[in-house]
Amino acid sequence: MAFLRWLLAPLWAAQIFTGAKSFADNRILGSAALNRRGLHVWRVRLANRMAARRRASLAHRVAASDRAAFERDGFIVKHDFLPEGLFQDLAAELESVDAPAREMKQGDAVTRRIALDPQNLKRMPACAAVLDMPEFQNLTRYVASFDAEPVVYVQTVFAQVDRSATDPQTAVHADCFHPTMKAWLFLHDVEEDLGPFVYVPGSHRPTPRKLAWERRMSVQASSLDRLSSRGSFRVAPEDLKRMRLPEPKKFAVPANTLIVGDTSGFHARGKSVRPSTRVEIWAYSRRNPFLPWAGGDLWSLKPLRRRQAPLVWGLLDRLERFGLGRSPWRKAGTVTAAAPPVARR
Repeated sequence: MAFLRWLLAPLWAAQIFTGAKSFADNRILGSAALNRRGLHVWRVRLANRMAARRRASLAHRVAASDRAAFERDGFIVKHDFLPEGLFQDLAAELESVDAPAREMKQGDAVTRRIALDPQNLKRMPACAAVLDMPEFQNLTRYVASFDAEPVVYVQTVFAQVDRSATDPQTAVHADCFHPTMKAWLFLHDVEEDLGPFVYVPGSHRPTPRKLAWERRMSVQASSLDRLSSRGSFRVAPEDLKRMRLPEPKKFAVPANTLIVGDTSGFHARGKSVRPSTRVEIWAYSRRNPFLPWAGGDLWSLKPLRRRQAPLVWGLLDRLERFGLGRSPWRKAGTVTAAAPPVARR
């Protein structure tokens, strides 16, 4: 059986030049011997150089102050992001409009997503106006380092829905080895003890100390926890000290705050001291980190534009019907953003 697995070696080798990140599923990426010799660190360095090159081509779209904040911290924070009238329309829309939703349960938390696809956007004009804002598009594309349409959802996080295991998203971690964008536009005030976004400022930079940590983690990957072995490294407080990084920063922010961050930096969902519900517009962008150009996004073409989420969900459903895995995103009916999750019904 081990011999048959090695028939996949050409595929494993090709994945070196993609965003593939799982050490557990690729014997080459997960090779301790190769990573001692610098394979993983080489991928990290090259991915960051390519991202810097792509961002330079997009820099004119973003204010100099925002570029400086991102370079320093790894995130950009914009208070009072939407005009007051649009924000009020958005809040009212998300309270009243119901739409097909999916939910995923991790530990004691449930994440609900409503895809902002063309069908839903016809009934959600305030959401459509947010997505069409040049500043929203420019900030998300600059941080992502790609001139590509982000995937955007209405996202609701329900904390402490039961007494099961701890939500794994509350552990400080990096999503992957290369620059990746996530954004949050909060619909309500976020309290410090009710699951705020958490980020370690400056942790997106591939400093010598961080690269040394990346090397150690890549060599040890086969013995790490499940999520780390799949390329989403968890980081301990003592590791942050060795990397001379500051304490994680909690973003207790008012409603109508936009945060756009590079989630190759260390971040987490803050722990909630009691059951809570957080509604937000959530955006995501991750492409092949080794592409030299920022444009050329097929998902921006009209037949595909803003349809990525339902197409991916549909693919996962089909694979499940054929017995090829189980989709973590379960259908949750047609609901408003803050309606109780399936786990509580």
